[in-house]
Amino acid sequence: MTEWAWEESRRAYADAAGWFVGTVRAVGDRWSAPGLGEWDVRALVGHTGRALLTVETYLARPASEVAVGSAAEYYRATRAAAADPAVTARGREAGVALGGDPAAAVAETAGRVLRLVEGCDGSELVSTLGGGMRLADYLPTRTFELAVHTADLATALGLPADVPPTTAAQALGLVGDLAVAGGLAGALLLAATGRAPLPPRWSVL
Repeated sequence: MTEWAWEESRRAYADAAGWFVGTVRAVGDRWSAPGLGEWDVRALVGHTGRALLTVETYLARPASEVAVGSAAEYYRATRAAAADPAVTARGREAGVALGGDPAAAVAETAGRVLRLVEGCDGSELVSTLGGGMRLADYLPTRTFELAVHTADLATALGLPADVPPTTAAQALGLVGDLAVAGGLAGALLLAATGRAPLPPRWSVL
């Protein structure tokens, strides 16, 4: 599995958060427009913002031991939970919680969480949905979520999905790890080099 230096992960996360904040500012009055699947734009933004809030929440709940050793392992450990219909409901609830000025709420949350992460060294043990993890292993999963869902938001708004390079490098590294772990590396390589298309709804998750 790919290992990233803490400073590299922290920068990728900060850049992802900055891209998310900037894209949210572009929403304007389109909060009820289609976002992703069953979510409108507000719910999509609410769900994406959880990639900030869970870092804050989990840092406040230290773990006693490591149960999940990598970002890719986290996705395997939480696969069933990710398919739970409650995820959709939590996205809507998170969107409502953004209040009357969602863009300002997102910017405030991002600033607060990034300051918190700035004071960490990555060795912190956090209690995640999948079990205890080092923050250095958990943070790339949140960078990935910010990258994918901000791209979803940009698409919904008719904007280019210009993922910051640091963020893109880490997110794509995790995609590669997930593809290898899931026996999907061949299909991904063929598609990425223009040799064969991927079937509809194909995913490394």
